[in-house]
Amino acid sequence: MRYFIKLAYNGTPYHGWQYQPNAASVQETLNKALSVLLNSEINAMGAGRTDTGVHAREMFAHFDCDKIIDATKLIYKLNSFLPKDIAIFDIILVTDEAHCRFDATKRTYQYHINTIKNVFLNEQSWFLNQKLDVALMNQAAKILFNHTNFQCFSKVNTDVNTFDCTIFEAHWQENGSDLVFTISANRFLRNMVRAIVGTLVNVGMHKISVDDFEKIIESKNRDKAGISVPAHGLYLTKIVYPYLE
Repeated sequence: MRYFIKLAYNGTPYHGWQYQPNAASVQETLNKALSVLLNSEINAMGAGRTDTGVHAREMFAHFDCDKIIDATKLIYKLNSFLPKDIAIFDIILVTDEAHCRFDATKRTYQYHINTIKNVFLNEQSWFLNQKLDVALMNQAAKILFNHTNFQCFSKVNTDVNTFDCTIFEAHWQENGSDLVFTISANRFLRNMVRAIVGTLVNVGMHKISVDDFEKIIESKNRDKAGISVPAHGLYLTKIVYPYLE
């Protein structure tokens, strides 16, 4: 039987979701907990990768088990067994064909910037002591809707068949010294969100124009885009599946 598991994690102590042979990962930590509590070797498949230091407010994984699971009891046991930086919200019985990675129709990320030094946000938000033109950044963000090829924001030498993504939502919201970029798409390339944010920040600093931003997308050249902003400001916030709505 196949189960989806809904979880969240603070990515600070982990080298991302994906298993790493010589470093702690969320996937390995979850697999060990599931294997002990279910008395069977469990290998959970994640809905996608998150890089070292990236957080997830909502992440899904799936795993197979040959026994009927009492979801309420297992959630309680997992939350007691797992470290404090991983939380389990739900365990859902799905069909054998359900796949947490390939069946997702929309993913949403948020990137957090704070423009005033805040000692409580050192690992949760990027401190950027700069005045940003948020209106101009939102104007540039709208250009993302006009394109589908985002090779310029992709990590180089990545093994993908296509650089095409469909953007559903992209905007900045300012609340005092806190600035949040929200972006939703059917899929994301490796490093894509952090590169988009780095390039939009250049717009906000008036280093490049809105027209320049579009030319960067059209160039398909990663070297022309902005920096990859620090991972600790990035959060995976929602994953949508048609059969879980």
